[in-house]
Amino acid sequence: MNGLAARPGHNEDHARPGHHDPQGGFRNPWPRATQPVFTGMLRWAVTRTVKPRIDRTPRRSFPTATPDYQTPRAATEDVSLTWVGHATFLLQLGGRNVLTDPIWSERCSPVQFAGPRRYMAPGIPFEELPPIDLVLLSHDHYDHLDTATVQRIASAHPDARWLVPMGLVPFIEQLGARVIGELDWWAELEIDGLALTCVPAQHFSGRGMQRNRSLWCGWVVASATRKLYFVGDTGRHSSFPEIAARLGPFDAVMMPIGAYDPSWFMAPVHINPEEAVDSFVELTNDSGRDCSMVATHWGTFKLTDEPMTEPPERVKTAWKRAGLNPEQLWIMSHGETRWLG
Repeated sequence: MNGLAARPGHNEDHARPGHHDPQGGFRNPWPRATQPVFTGMLRWAVTRTVKPRIDRTPRRSFPTATPDYQTPRAATEDVSLTWVGHATFLLQLGGRNVLTDPIWSERCSPVQFAGPRRYMAPGIPFEELPPIDLVLLSHDHYDHLDTATVQRIASAHPDARWLVPMGLVPFIEQLGARVIGELDWWAELEIDGLALTCVPAQHFSGRGMQRNRSLWCGWVVASATRKLYFVGDTGRHSSFPEIAARLGPFDAVMMPIGAYDPSWFMAPVHINPEEAVDSFVELTNDSGRDCSMVATHWGTFKLTDEPMTEPPERVKTAWKRAGLNPEQLWIMSHGETRWLG
């Protein structure tokens, strides 16, 4: 492996951080952070069978936009975000092109003949991507780590560096990625003028029956003048104020708002729209800097029971109730590019 060496975060407990399971693997360190178990999955499956919730949202029905990113790269001082769909963004900052949790496959599933299928095509056709310099992965679930997409990027953009949470390097290497950095929570790495920090998230990992052998995380990406926070996949946890204090202030926070129903099962691992707004307030309330919340994790794959159209409507209501600036809530169209002024 041609690896990238990370710096551990300050005040890190090297003996055994709380998110390292003494039995091996990883865990959520917060007292109320439970994780989905097989019996809960069975209960959910029975509920959906006995009382199915019909979602009549037509496929390809959400708005789309023509991407407006710069090729091959934006100027060093310019910053843009283009929503490909779900948790996939093309970020341009510090003169670099960065992808988050890329998935271009038709289904987020171990197979392509079954499993959640796209409601919307990727906002950027894969062949139209600019040269990719950096890929950030938050965890190994199928809607965030897609093997076919990783292989395509590794082939088409062989010089891309990959940053992953602990435990994912062997898997990514098998798919063809060649320059990889593996980070623990709060660890930092500098690449070509960008400062990257792996930050806590409340979630879990696993493909198939194996659970929590690799870590899950969010990412803070900072250029000389701007800071972006990609939250990843998370339930509501108490470390958002610490993330803000240690790494803020932020210019944009890419916050998940979907995949929350039924709440009795999903709440520990996916925040709902109201919790997303509350978390954003904790991240930005005392920052003294204008910051936009960019809605992610909705409108692309139907993973849970809420209607596909519900997350953005609920987040708009919560945003208004909180008295926040409506111009700082970004509900982007697939393919839309927004530039930070």
